[in-house]
Amino acid sequence: MEENFNHTPLIRLKQIGRIRTPYNRKAPYQPIDEEGVFYLELFPEYVEGLESIETFKYIYVIFFMDRAKPAELIVEPPWAEGKKVGVFASRSPSRPNPIGLSVVRLLKIEDNRVYISAIDALDGTPLLDIKPYVKHLDSKEDANLGWAGDVRDKDHLILHLKGIPHDF
Repeated sequence: MEENFNHTPLIRLKQIGRIRTPYNRKAPYQPIDEEGVFYLELFPEYVEGLESIETFKYIYVIFFMDRAKPAELIVEPPWAEGKKVGVFASRSPSRPNPIGLSVVRLLKIEDNRVYISAIDALDGTPLLDIKPYVKHLDSKEDANLGWAGDVRDKDHLILHLKGIPHDF
């Protein structure tokens, strides 16, 4: 690691491929059953790393949100009834380090393409990593909604969180 003028370590990451989606200008917050083809396009030197990933039903996709807006430390989630929270207590795409994390269904693998369910990333987004989603490690039964549990209309909130289209 190098250090910049503020004595903050500079971290270098390797892009391992690109995310391909039908979204060119705007991606939904939580896409569910979206139309179109979604896949991870790995650079040839990383394809060998896919060995046995097809045995998992879901995977984590870690990506660099190269077109995200600059971060603000206080944000107002669109479904939070005007509540303002710290960026670290939100799922806002505008972050100090624009790193994206999504859990997607792995559909199939063909050559250097990993076909997946819908993902909340723009077409061409740099892919940083793929990790398996493991049922007994990655699912926490006692997880809660945090501050979002205080909103008046929880049913409406859950529609937003799950990315389910609705009229409201």
